[in-house]
Amino acid sequence: MKVLITGGAGFIGSACAKALMERGDTPVLLDNFNDYYDPQLKRDRIGRFLGEYTGRFVLREGDIRDAEFTEKIFAEDRPEKVIHLAAMAGVRNSLRDPLLYADVNVLGTTNLLNLAVKHGIKNFVYASSSSIYGKNTPPFSETDNVDTPISPYAATKKATELMAHTFSHIYQLPTTGLRFFTVYGPWGRPDMALIKFTEQILADKEIEVYNFGNMSRNFTYIDDIVSGTLTVLDADLPCGVMNIGGDREETLLAFIETIETCTGKVAKKKLMPMQPGDVESTVANIDKLRGLGWQPTTRIDVGIKNFVEWYREYYGA
Repeated sequence: MKVLITGGAGFIGSACAKALMERGDTPVLLDNFNDYYDPQLKRDRIGRFLGEYTGRFVLREGDIRDAEFTEKIFAEDRPEKVIHLAAMAGVRNSLRDPLLYADVNVLGTTNLLNLAVKHGIKNFVYASSSSIYGKNTPPFSETDNVDTPISPYAATKKATELMAHTFSHIYQLPTTGLRFFTVYGPWGRPDMALIKFTEQILADKEIEVYNFGNMSRNFTYIDDIVSGTLTVLDADLPCGVMNIGGDREETLLAFIETIETCTGKVAKKKLMPMQPGDVESTVANIDKLRGLGWQPTTRIDVGIKNFVEWYREYYGA
């Protein structure tokens, strides 16, 4: 089948595209290659990471807010399902430009939902975020109240969940929002902690450790994110949200220690207070996704080892 992947040159999007092609599907990748981080990394995901599959996927360059452009993709490429990942990402950056986040994440998603109804899309799977839980007490469950987000980014993700529910209710469009928990791995975004820490540790520079190191996460390896996303894509559920995260709570300091082991270098830590919009712990209850037969399998020692090997090769470090 044909699957439209928005944010197709992104970290998760390109990995989902590869997995789809490996099982015989044809992804249609949509990306605007914006400069939130170095667009060359996005180009290299297409040219190098997906290079061996050239000719087996379609690449469209443009913006999800462009109704005329996106209409043309649905009409000409005729995807059967959608994995919607395109968004302005990052909690801290959303504090600096909340208008852009609202515009891209809410308006762009609404445009795609509208087109999905018009063109009879069989399943619309979209990216939400663990940040939607705000200051809730972990472990976080899909039944928790999420009416009090603490960053513009989280608020836009809450808004897209509400919009998706509305389209499912009115038009019976199957939608599932995946609340991703701290995704990491090769080809990851350079604004994320793993790349920042690895770069600075290898360069003998200080790393900034927020909340004085008193933080924990369900770090989720990219392969587990991909397998969970495709599991939901195939399930064609009527409407809902679902946590997708690792099954172990890892402290930030243990995460850093694993990077030290994999790089063979000791981190110079600068302990910092908590940053606005951030939370101390994000831990997922993943029973709902487990009910579809999915299970995370990659531990951080393996995942970080794979990442550091990729980082050294890609950046020549």
